[in-house]
Amino acid sequence: MELLFENKKSGNGGFISMKNHQEEIGRLTYTIVPELKKLIVSYVMVFPKFEGKGLGKKLVEKSVEFARKNGWSIKAHCSYAHSVLSRKEDVEDVFVA
Repeated sequence: MELLFENKKSGNGGFISMKNHQEEIGRLTYTIVPELKKLIVSYVMVFPKFEGKGLGKKLVEKSVEFARKNGWSIKAHCSYAHSVLSRKEDVEDVFVA
């Protein structure tokens, strides 16, 4: 599987799309709160035929990279993203529980 991630930001929102070649197989949606320097993860979704392969976790990891690059913290409104971030020790610099 060859994964490609594309970040589509528009105003204070956007999504990170995950593709296998040209086919979209998952997506993470977010909102940016610029005055608080915060990225809020709203939703993580992987298409059913690709579930169970750790791909949702990869999307969450991409959101961490995006937040770090911009000097933001991350708040997860999505229960899956919150669960992933809560178990990762290397996100203490950005994750707000």
